[in-house]
Amino acid sequence: MAKFIVVLGGGISGYGSAILAKKQGFDVLLSDMGKISPLYRSRLDEWGVEYEEGGHSTERILTASEVIKSPGIPDKAPIVKALREKGVPVISEMEFACRYMGKAKSICITGSNGKTTTTSLIYKIMKDSGANVALGGNIGESFAFSVATGEYDWYVLELSSFQLDGMFRFKADIGVLMNITPDHLDRYDYSFEKYAASKMRITQNQNSRDFFIYSADDEMILRQLEKHDVKAKELPFMIHSAIASGAGDAYLTEPTSFTATVGKNSLTVDTSRLKIKGKHNVYNAMAATLATLAAGVEPQLVERALYDFNAIEHRLEPVGTKEEIEYINDSKATNVDSAWYALESMTRPTVWIVGGTDKGASYAPLYDLAQKKVHTLVCMGLDNKRLEESFTGIVPNIISCHSFEEAMQAVVRSARKGDTVLLSPACASFDLFKNYEHRGEEFKRWIKENVLNK
Repeated sequence: MAKFIVVLGGGISGYGSAILAKKQGFDVLLSDMGKISPLYRSRLDEWGVEYEEGGHSTERILTASEVIKSPGIPDKAPIVKALREKGVPVISEMEFACRYMGKAKSICITGSNGKTTTTSLIYKIMKDSGANVALGGNIGESFAFSVATGEYDWYVLELSSFQLDGMFRFKADIGVLMNITPDHLDRYDYSFEKYAASKMRITQNQNSRDFFIYSADDEMILRQLEKHDVKAKELPFMIHSAIASGAGDAYLTEPTSFTATVGKNSLTVDTSRLKIKGKHNVYNAMAATLATLAAGVEPQLVERALYDFNAIEHRLEPVGTKEEIEYINDSKATNVDSAWYALESMTRPTVWIVGGTDKGASYAPLYDLAQKKVHTLVCMGLDNKRLEESFTGIVPNIISCHSFEEAMQAVVRSARKGDTVLLSPACASFDLFKNYEHRGEEFKRWIKENVLNK
């Protein structure tokens, strides 16, 4: 009798896992508390996958041999608790799909910030070099769906801490850890240490043939390295530190250039030629250069793709300028650290739009930049109390708005000639929007319709 696999969650991670499980000959049930999108429903129908929506048939789910949980479902969810109490293994899409990768290799990127840009950059360099590569994890197509429907030599995977938490035997051939700053603490008992340990799972099961790329400027990573026995070849990247590694490294050689070396291959990158600006993007470019050199891409091909790479949507994305006021969509800044990088790159007086679902981290790291650069803070969320209390006395003008439209009207009233209007919320989007993409799209649409095209 075929093993019974249950997939919890019918989003991009869930539908891909269900299809791969079906292809491998398992009995499969996909179960979602909410609605499954028409696109994913049609794909499940096409593959003959059984699914339910609007609730879980708990008794049946508890008979599963194994459960694949979507990363958005917390461990505290009643169905997950019940499964764990019964001893049913609960794993992630990544853990499941890696069993069926064959000889393919993986480059896995995690960190509190910079994951998406770095992952996209690595994917572009690999693809432009002619590699047979797929993009997955938190970005692109479902990893499991790519494994089910294609034959690839490389997978470039963006991994959140939630995905890493459900990975046990999985191994990254090339692991990249961008940084560790407080985020999602509500999912880790408000313990920064637990969250950091989760990020370090990127190194689990690695051996001396693998590579571990990390920021040597990040104090929390350096602290974790003292506690973890990392067996992979270490490739640190840094702007401020000076940590030598026999396997290779990347460091700033001039104010506008860095040199990256892996083994015998080396490359010097002129950062002024990068289309992506700001110090955070120098880190992203360093990590991507090390990862692709480690994967065997020729230095000149790495260099060409780096200079050709454009900014990511919803990450410091220019929307337009009207009457000398520029509008920037940084909706992907769902935590304090991401917003810090956005504020750090501001060169003009700023109207800053913040707010959404608070994640429990302190806003204190933003105070200095906010005081220097922001003249108006527009809080956009159902509950702005913590933001208002945090920035009172730091930003001269604070406007609390409980709807998107109200916030946009406040922005138009507050912006002056020579200003930047920055949407960089420092919070999750789930109170007023479906996700950060929805928030960013609405911002761009409103600015285009009501400001740029008027």
